[in-house]
Amino acid sequence: MKFTLRQMAVFAGVARGDNVSRAAETLNLSQSAASAALAELERQFDQPLFDRVGKRLRLNDRGRQVLPLAIELLDRATEIESMLRSDSAPGNLRIGATLTIGNYLATLIVAEFLQLYPDAQVQLLVHNTATVIEQVACHDIDLGMIEGVCVHPDVESETWVEDELVVFCAPHHPLARSTAVLLDQLAAQPWILREQGSGTRETLEQALRLRHSRLNVRLELEHTEAVKRAVECGLGVGCISRLALRDAFRRGSLVPLVTPELDLRRQFQFVWHRGKYQSRAMQLFLERCRKLTAGVSRSDEIVLPVIA
Repeated sequence: MKFTLRQMAVFAGVARGDNVSRAAETLNLSQSAASAALAELERQFDQPLFDRVGKRLRLNDRGRQVLPLAIELLDRATEIESMLRSDSAPGNLRIGATLTIGNYLATLIVAEFLQLYPDAQVQLLVHNTATVIEQVACHDIDLGMIEGVCVHPDVESETWVEDELVVFCAPHHPLARSTAVLLDQLAAQPWILREQGSGTRETLEQALRLRHSRLNVRLELEHTEAVKRAVECGLGVGCISRLALRDAFRRGSLVPLVTPELDLRRQFQFVWHRGKYQSRAMQLFLERCRKLTAGVSRSDEIVLPVIA
């Protein structure tokens, strides 16, 4: 066999980071050693895997074909090494989660996972749905947990649990005591919403498109907690996951509004690259996620784990 695992690791690292120096740092190699490994790999097969654009390296067509196989090879090699060592650690895992899932579910699941497997290493990145899907498509992460719709041709999705958005306001807002709020009333209010590209915004806009209605967006924010704070301050009404609001509703600091004309249901989903090999770590993590939602019909009914 002409190539080595180190060459494959350098190739995969460069593919993920677009340059040699970041790959070298991740692999604890000198930049010259990483450059030499990549150059030797391409020379041995007389096959360039990257297009050189200034100081950046971009995967060419052959490199894009090789990358998922290289990542699978490295994942399997890690598992073989653990097995030969009789090591109980499931390996490393890179997870991307959208804000609602990341802030209210994924962090606690990761903590529980690391309690069960203390030798495992997990990296959790929290972004909006569009970014998480792109990270999966580029092999930057192993697994994504999203709250929006995924239509990327290279990404496979699996339904996890139903979620529901809810329109809400401050308890002193004029609509707070309404038994039901109609679209005409909502259209007259200033809105505090998540940014474009978020699954929350996508779900709300889809519901509005079906009703041929638009909203007066006063403020866009990138964080769910910021939306809640702005609404509590009386800047307008908002719409986020009921999961993110259940403690505020219990305290009475925010009030849910009944909106019979809007269907705000959606699905939390797992996403991974279609060519992704599901490592033992990935399988065990998915198992913890599914166990958490077993018998639950909606996300805000989940009993969250207590981390000691």
